Amino acid sequence: MTTQNTPRWEHLWVNAQLATMCPGQTAYGMMEGAAVATSGDRITWIGSMASLPGDPSQLAQHVVDCAGHLVTPGLIDCHTHLVHGGNRAREFEMRLNGATYEELSRAGGGINSTVRHTREASEDELHELAVPRVRRLMADGVTTVEVKSGYGLSTEDESKMLRAARRLSALPVTVKTTFLGAHAMPDEYSGRKDAYIDLVCQEMLPAAVEAGLADAVDGFCEGIGFDLAQMERVFDAADHHKLPIKLHAEQLSNCHGAAMAARRGALSVDHLEYLDEPDTQVLAEHGTVAVLLPGAFFCLREKQLPPIAALRAAGVPIAISTDENPGSSPVGSLLLMLGMGCTLFQLTPEETLAGVTRHAASALGLQDDIGTLEVGKRADLVLWHVREAAELSYRLGDDPCNKVLYGGQLR
Repeated sequence: MTTQNTPRWEHLWVNAQLATMCPGQTAYGMMEGAAVATSGDRITWIGSMASLPGDPSQLAQHVVDCAGHLVTPGLIDCHTHLVHGGNRAREFEMRLNGATYEELSRAGGGINSTVRHTREASEDELHELAVPRVRRLMADGVTTVEVKSGYGLSTEDESKMLRAARRLSALPVTVKTTFLGAHAMPDEYSGRKDAYIDLVCQEMLPAAVEAGLADAVDGFCEGIGFDLAQMERVFDAADHHKLPIKLHAEQLSNCHGAAMAARRGALSVDHLEYLDEPDTQVLAEHGTVAVLLPGAFFCLREKQLPPIAALRAAGVPIAISTDENPGSSPVGSLLLMLGMGCTLFQLTPEETLAGVTRHAASALGLQDDIGTLEVGKRADLVLWHVREAAELSYRLGDDPCNKVLYGGQLR
């Protein structure tokens, strides 16, 4: 029983500009002059300062005066490839000096370069390489990150990547792992795509499932990746193992993979530069999240913009992510993606912040637990050195993260 001398809550943050990110009548779900309390790993109270049931110092064990600064949900990076060996800086330099794709390939560049380095690395080495990448995201206020496989392209190496990713959960961050065996073709299966898909469905995915290493299944549906029929086979295998699906789709051309995945109940479809209006409607009808990746758009110097207006008009939830990977998006900052989402894709600051909180949670199937500040949800909160939410998108390269409460504990 709570007595007068026993604090009601564990943590209480007071005098905050509280961006709850709940949809409603106010931008950002904003509550001015507000407070939020947590006990254990849950949010237990939210309200105005005037409605606090007593003196803050008597209500909680730990009280933080936010001094009018912004508090948001913990940020969520819902699409990354941050477990890998090697890097492609030399390839980046060669390309800028005029090297052709063929020249890069002869020099050992491209995705198979990453595959080779990933296969050569041990699980411990892959984990050690990934830790500073995750810590960089954590410095941006990230409390949940998704990590894909896809650079092993063999049963042993895909499982090795996923094990290395799972080990990142020892850090104070939630890690969700996605099996991406259908990412690219390994050299040893050149010219035998269907045989490789057999391997993905019949051996690689079952091995990952048996070891408890996969939270979802993804693939790359594209002319240089896998076609609709091949991806349908992968998704049939995912259904058999009762795993949710996601898809890299419409990045380089319109293969109608996004609509196919949405009809099958995909959590998200990602990239989407070539998504057309009819397929946008399919996403809306099935509640599939559109994950936009401005880092890849920038690094590849793309010209074809995702259909932002059509996504807005259809009411498709839009998430934003780093797509951190060594080739097309060597980006380590989720906050930078807010600015790029505004300047490159003409999203509003509110849309980009929703894209790394509420909608990013939906892209991972975690919307009932994280992504907004609501009583009963996980106590993942960030206090920022800013007073207006738009500043998070406005100031590129800043480090405004002040305090992070992860699962109810200061990080």
